[in-house]
Amino acid sequence: MALITTQVQLTPSSTPSNTEGAMYYNSNTNVVMIYNGSEWEQINNNAIGGIVTSYADGGNTYRVHTFLTSGIFIGFSGNVDYLIVAGGGGGGAWDNRSGGGGGAGGYRTASGVAVTSQRYTVVVGSGGTGGNQATGTKGSDSAFNAIIATGGGCGGYPGGDGGSGGGGSHGGGNGGSGNEGNYDPVEGYDGGDGSGEAPYNGSGGGGASAAGANSSVAVGSTAGGAGATNDYRTGSNVTYAGGGGGGGGTAAAGGVGGGGAGATSGTATSGTANTGGGGGGSGGGASAIGGAGGSGIVVIRYTI
Repeated sequence: MALITTQVQLTPSSTPSNTEGAMYYNSNTNVVMIYNGSEWEQINNNAIGGIVTSYADGGNTYRVHTFLTSGIFIGFSGNVDYLIVAGGGGGGAWDNRSGGGGGAGGYRTASGVAVTSQRYTVVVGSGGTGGNQATGTKGSDSAFNAIIATGGGCGGYPGGDGGSGGGGSHGGGNGGSGNEGNYDPVEGYDGGDGSGEAPYNGSGGGGASAAGANSSVAVGSTAGGAGATNDYRTGSNVTYAGGGGGGGGTAAAGGVGGGGAGATSGTATSGTANTGGGGGGSGGGASAIGGAGGSGIVVIRYTI
């Protein structure tokens, strides 16, 4: 490559002539471009955005961009792997009965996806709020590169069914249905149905890899559905998108992957932040409040 002697220019509207070694700063994408003799390319071909880390695994070295909150990913010409988890749904609650666990946030992942040198908006969904003598609220969607993971549905209570969502959501009344986006593979599974008689046990919210089971007088409240594992962030498996546990007459555990546990009274456990876990359900008194859903996460990695 020829010796670089041309000045750096600060606006893309004043792109230098196509001379090998010419450089300019593209203020639309916030990257420095260089002409390689045949085309303009991003210097170092490295992406920008999020929390940047790297690790070696299986003979490859990966650079990772982790978004715990919404932001901008500035891409490069190449392929990436991604993990997108939406916010989990809030758990339901009712004073003398039961509340269903919130559904996990929708879970989507893929490898070898082409990106280019442009700005990509990354959205990290927030968790839904827990219900206070009511159903919870749905979690918010997460997104990257026009790929959307749907927020987890809310947990229900005996007078109100759980809402549908990406991670399936769920019941103190009837559980909501999962996979709202109708993607293949599914984003998440259905929540269970709550028991309709005393002591009114709540069912678990659906998770990324398993449904929440139906509750009954005989079995008590049921746990949230299990989440799914992914190793993109560190090279070691982490479990995301577990459903919230049911509460009321008895209390059930949240699903593995950040799902919050249910409670027999008071405030149930919230889903874990940046896992998309659903909040637990509660019941048994006027102070019953469902747990909030956990916020989502977006992870983008590529080999270097």
